[in-house]
Amino acid sequence: MTLHVRPCGAAMALALTLLFSSAQAGAPQQKTQTPGYYRLMLGDFEVTALCDGTFSMDAGKVLTHITPLQLDAALARSFLKDPVETSVNAFLVNTGSKLVLIDTGAGTLFGPTLGNLQSSLKASGYKPEQVDEIYITHMHGDHVGGLIKDGIPAFPKAIVRAAQQEADFWLSKAHMDAAPADRKDGYQSAMSMLNPYVSAGKFKPFSGDTELVPGIRAVANPGHTAGHTLYVVESKGQKLVLWGDLMHVAAVQFPDPSVTLLYDSDSVMAAAQRKKVFADAAGQGDWVAGAHLSFPGIGHLRAAGSGYTFVPANYSALH
Repeated sequence: MTLHVRPCGAAMALALTLLFSSAQAGAPQQKTQTPGYYRLMLGDFEVTALCDGTFSMDAGKVLTHITPLQLDAALARSFLKDPVETSVNAFLVNTGSKLVLIDTGAGTLFGPTLGNLQSSLKASGYKPEQVDEIYITHMHGDHVGGLIKDGIPAFPKAIVRAAQQEADFWLSKAHMDAAPADRKDGYQSAMSMLNPYVSAGKFKPFSGDTELVPGIRAVANPGHTAGHTLYVVESKGQKLVLWGDLMHVAAVQFPDPSVTLLYDSDSVMAAAQRKKVFADAAGQGDWVAGAHLSFPGIGHLRAAGSGYTFVPANYSALH
């Protein structure tokens, strides 16, 4: 004898709910990104943008020559609000004979959301020991912090290069001793990252505008720091200008290049340099890349009234 039992309505509803929930259970959210790199060809050179991560920038506290209302309006036009999540980018240039890294990210100096340069580099197909030379735009921590890993040089075979004026400023104990208490850590960070290369004879500063390897030249751009430097990469008539910290908040400083930064060593000079470089980029149609443009931070600049519009690189999977 078979006994058939029909569950009551409530019990059946509960059974169906449990069955449906089990069948449709969602996977846990991962909340991570893959190691970030983006590649393009510049003539015969391969350029790889490397993501070190992002950090939260309190634009209202660090931007100068702008009112709070102007700042909020500029950010809103780009669907942003303060604080602004800001990228830290570095760039790897393979000339065919040299592998050159421009800037190294923040390492462990700026907290857990940064310091991803090594993983991005490896994901892109390269190894730290393959890097021949490292060019530093300036010695703020988010540009030199990746030079050292676990207390030793992160790029064991690389020669590190930066402007002599930048080295004279940041690697000077006398300058550090004379600095205000809240600025001393900048000197300490620069020294801790650069001095192991200095001691090993692998730090070779340069002076003025100069070609460092065929196809890559340094161009003095003082203002943000005393020895802030742009690097110009050229191959087969194509040109890419690597800006370093020429600008920090795209939504604000592209439409109004006169907006400056609290950390500029000479804000008047920094604004003048930015206006000149922006005008050159828009007029010549060169590729540009910025350390704090939203990753991958590569594109072109177009004049727009009294300011400019940034046009990001069109994504391509072709090589």
